Amino acid sequence: MSFDVICFDCDSTLSKIEGIDELARCVGVGEEMSKLTDAAMNGELPLEAVYERRLSIIRPDQKSIDWVADLYIAEIVDGVKEVFSTLLAQGKTVHIISGGLRQAILPLAQHLGLPESHVHAVDIYFDETGDYQGFDQDSPLAKTGGKSVVVSGLKSDASLVMIGDGKTDLEAKQAGAYVIGFGGVVDRAIVRESADFYSTEASLHFVLDHVL
Repeated sequence: MSFDVICFDCDSTLSKIEGIDELARCVGVGEEMSKLTDAAMNGELPLEAVYERRLSIIRPDQKSIDWVADLYIAEIVDGVKEVFSTLLAQGKTVHIISGGLRQAILPLAQHLGLPESHVHAVDIYFDETGDYQGFDQDSPLAKTGGKSVVVSGLKSDASLVMIGDGKTDLEAKQAGAYVIGFGGVVDRAIVRESADFYSTEASLHFVLDHVL
């Protein structure tokens, strides 16, 4: 099977971390946030029920976002760099679609050779001193069904595949996408059962055999 547009989730797919959980650990609420993240990714809670709550508790500032941006790169999943370089060299259109914080993900995207316009995530706002001011509450990616909305805007008549680890990645099916579930970092039963293809390989390199 060959696809024109290849889309990746970020957290627990391109990088081994969940950015919001790492930010929570920094302020001493890591265990509570991990439970909320898992509940959302397993489909037990709608994303909008946890999104604002998590950020209002953590209140990440510019410095902590820069720190987690470095961590995304340091904890990159095996094979990701090679997968991206191969896809881009073959002229494929590649996007990152994430419910994570855009400013934290952009350096990873740059590291992988993607332009900012191909990163779809939730903007976070700071005041002039770098303190937390809020997030883009109008972003579809902060709500249930958001990945379907973004994929619909990218798909047109192209064949599109979404690769990710969570329930939100399965939403791409609603927009006619093929979904590859990646359980190499976190193995989620709902994704294993509902994805068109599923793998628990530790490296993302297997993706090339299924998208080219």
